[in-house]
Amino acid sequence: MVLFTADKIVYQYMSTYSKTKKVSKETEQEAMKVARATQRPGQSKEQTKLIAQGVKKGIEQYKKAQKAKARELDKKLSKAKSLRRESVESLDKAAAPEPEYVTSRLPWILLVISWLGFVAYIYFAV
Repeated sequence: MVLFTADKIVYQYMSTYSKTKKVSKETEQEAMKVARATQRPGQSKEQTKLIAQGVKKGIEQYKKAQKAKARELDKKLSKAKSLRRESVESLDKAAAPEPEYVTSRLPWILLVISWLGFVAYIYFAV
């Protein structure tokens, strides 16, 4: 996107890298609805706008609090999962000790029999 004037470039830069986040249109509309619903007869537009700003700020704070709660819950859940995973791994290690390898005599017996058969074949065939 190419901008031709310096004002728009500065505005775009500031809006992109602003420390305060922009409020969504839905939140602004909802705040305005609430402000109009509570509007008293004889109340000026400026007063209604101030009420809408207060409602908008309240909605922002509520959303921030909910996001913080969700982050904390996610942290607790991930911590619980990791602890459970570690405990399951430790139980698996404790329950299944390394087996001791016992050599079987069967292969040795078969080897001896095969060599005896080979020697007998050579001795009687010649």
